[in-house]
Amino acid sequence: MFDKQSTIVIGSDHAGYKLKEYIKANLEEEDYILEDIGTFSEESMDYPDVAHPLAEALAKGQYKIGILLCGSGNGMAIAANRHKGVRAALCWDNEITRLARVHNDANIIALPARFIEFDHAFELVHIFLNTDFEGGRHLKRVEKIDEC
Repeated sequence: MFDKQSTIVIGSDHAGYKLKEYIKANLEEEDYILEDIGTFSEESMDYPDVAHPLAEALAKGQYKIGILLCGSGNGMAIAANRHKGVRAALCWDNEITRLARVHNDANIIALPARFIEFDHAFELVHIFLNTDFEGGRHLKRVEKIDEC
């Protein structure tokens, strides 16, 4: 379970901007601490310009968990996963989200802003933040991710 005293880093491209703002406002209402690294409007921009700094900050240990949003969620997840120690999971379904944490120890949830409703996206964030990594047999698998 994620500690509310730790900061969540959040970022989006233009397609995910409105959903990012919705999630951010709702998490702040619940007393979560957030660091928003952009984007700050719906003006077109390139998703790697947000994904890379967010993932790098996570890889360096500045944050423990992150939220990325773009139109499909794929671009953000692909870019973030280029960084050692980052495990960004594309999540659109409750069970997929739960398993991303339980089995894969995902530390970034990537959301497809153009394909999920705002309330459902917020529910997925809650699942992500409140589900622990199971460890055990999954730990050795997760450790193998960064071997190459």
